[in-house]
Amino acid sequence: QVQLVESGGGLVQPGGSLRLSCAASGSIFSINAMAWYRQAPGKQRELVAAITSGGSTNYADSVKGRFTISRDNAKNTVYLQMNSLKPEDTAVYYCKAEGAMYYSGGSYYVGDYWGQGTQVTVSS
Repeated sequence: QVQLVESGGGLVQPGGSLRLSCAASGSIFSINAMAWYRQAPGKQRELVAAITSGGSTNYADSVKGRFTISRDNAKNTVYLQMNSLKPEDTAVYYCKAEGAMYYSGGSYYVGDYWGQGTQVTVSS
């Protein structure tokens, strides 16, 4: 199995910055892509940013130029640097590992895994 643990959420004023971290643990062989999603109250979960093992990135239009996703493959950790935060960025942010291959009981398995979420609140 693969476990994801997020950290770094909190309360920040508009225009401020936060850095989210998500560490994957378990007998991980590789992870294809890691991503951040968010879900605001009453809204569907949406993709914020994603990064492949090779470093290719993808961003939602609403965060381009403000958020930066990065990844440390050796540590199986993904980061989300969020700058110029706006009240509309308020949401629970979830980390996702896509195509995570792990070893268990003599076999390899592949699956997608989610973290438990971390609250980001942007308010004055």
